[in-house]
Amino acid sequence: MRVVVQRSLKANVTVNDEVTGAINHGYVLLVAVTHEDTKEDAYYVADKIAKLRLFEDEHGKLNLSIQEVEGQILSISQFTLYGDSRKGRRPNFKAAAKPVQAKELYDLFNERLQSEHDLQVETGIFGEMMNVSLLNHGPITLIVESK
Repeated sequence: MRVVVQRSLKANVTVNDEVTGAINHGYVLLVAVTHEDTKEDAYYVADKIAKLRLFEDEHGKLNLSIQEVEGQILSISQFTLYGDSRKGRRPNFKAAAKPVQAKELYDLFNERLQSEHDLQVETGIFGEMMNVSLLNHGPITLIVESK
């Protein structure tokens, strides 16, 4: 799994001009699944993200987790993170998981964040064309991978 983590002051996602998910402060996650990923990968990445310390403490140091600042998560499925553009001008997506497997692991990932880490998780709609709007905070952006 590959997840781009962006710290955000506020964000939302729309599908067909309808807001399907919105947060005030926390993380916007762009989540990609490859065909080799398993349930353990989804759990590992969810646990890692929940415990990342990307928020400032009273001394301005990145010492606080999303749980400690009562942040929220906007999780967006993003198979294009496994796009390979090394050859030609149009990327191939051979490394991305097929939709059925990807949706299953994406859902497990989001459920893990909610059930094990008590985080509010908002989402777009898997497989749909989505418009994501966010106000980056910092900006702080990381890539978290399972392998």
